[in-house]
Amino acid sequence: MIEARHLRVLRAVAATGSFSAAGRELGCTQPAVSQQMKALESSVGTPLLVRGGREMRLTQAGEALVRHAAGILAGLTAAEEEVAAIAGLRAGRVRLVSFPSGSSTLVPTALAALRAAHPGTRVSLEEAEPPRSVELLREGDCDIALAFRYEGAAGAEEWEDLVVRPLLTDRLVGLVPQGHRLARTRSIGIGELAGEPWIAGCPRCRGQLVRVCESAGFTPRIDFATDDYPAVVGLVGAGLGVAVLPELAIESVRPKGVRMITVEPVVRREIVALTLPDLARVPTVAATLDHLTKAATRA
Repeated sequence: MIEARHLRVLRAVAATGSFSAAGRELGCTQPAVSQQMKALESSVGTPLLVRGGREMRLTQAGEALVRHAAGILAGLTAAEEEVAAIAGLRAGRVRLVSFPSGSSTLVPTALAALRAAHPGTRVSLEEAEPPRSVELLREGDCDIALAFRYEGAAGAEEWEDLVVRPLLTDRLVGLVPQGHRLARTRSIGIGELAGEPWIAGCPRCRGQLVRVCESAGFTPRIDFATDDYPAVVGLVGAGLGVAVLPELAIESVRPKGVRMITVEPVVRREIVALTLPDLARVPTVAATLDHLTKAATRA
């Protein structure tokens, strides 16, 4: 195997014409230069230098290796500088995937702080709901996935192979039109909404809604389903139904024409940032996780 340190010594010998001069240039002894040249010739399996009197000259193989050494060493130096920049957070990139309410609340605060602290770091953002966001992470299409799961729901083992950074716990609240019969009620049992038309959110949220309602003894009649939280709020405000939404989602919308009501039993979802174990050690990924945690604390 050819080692970069041996190539550097060979270039110095070729440039200076002797082991002793090469040693002075490199800051090492003449025997050390000789030893490294022997090791390099052993690696390539052919002589590289012709020793004649006090001067050295390159063999044809030596000339070829010196010719390639310049490009190899330049590329290695560039690679070392780039890696050092990434390790020192002067450069690097992070590919982030988030669900919509996370994108509009946690992500802007976190990325603004990350950019202020490390302006050389580039971040891309794509939106996807879990479980698709988690699939993108496992497929290598992102570095961090913001995801959520509901307390008590099946599938707790789905993240066992990932690094899980807990961010916050988000409670679901009820939304009813402003003129609804329950609009002035502060807290209700979800069974009191049994006969209402429902507006449901993303598929995972929709499944959780059905489970909670069925545990209260009824199956919700879902008239509308949309992943767009402002659309959910707009449909409720227009009197077309009732809904339950995470508080984080409501923070990203200006609710008009609706009332928020505490719903029993309390339903919560755990919001986390996920990454792969190897990626968790990458400085840019670790810094992004830290800023997401700080943003969640402020939220």
